[in-house]
Amino acid sequence: MKDEIFNEFENTEEEMKVTINLDDGTDVLCAVVSIFDYKDRDYIVLLPLNEDGSGNAEGEYWIYRYHEDPDDPNKEPEIDYIEDDDEYEAVSDRFDEILDDSEFDELL
Repeated sequence: MKDEIFNEFENTEEEMKVTINLDDGTDVLCAVVSIFDYKDRDYIVLLPLNEDGSGNAEGEYWIYRYHEDPDDPNKEPEIDYIEDDDEYEAVSDRFDEILDDSEFDELL
């Protein structure tokens, strides 16, 4: 399933944030933790933020496929759910490797 679920995409000097519209109609502000390539696809890692703008206490993060239109840099990026369990597991493992190679705090 392909969704354009970016409601708001803002880039501040401190961090990039995006508002995600969930299937239940809830909007969730997320910090963009990382955008990385794995097996010729781009993925984005989002950290859902609490109402006060801080990271969630559980350390929960979300991973999606990520697409930018190379022909139109002004077009909002799109993200897709990763429906295949094997793909999600492989991408999650790759992100864990990225975390092992750097400090998580440095990514935020």
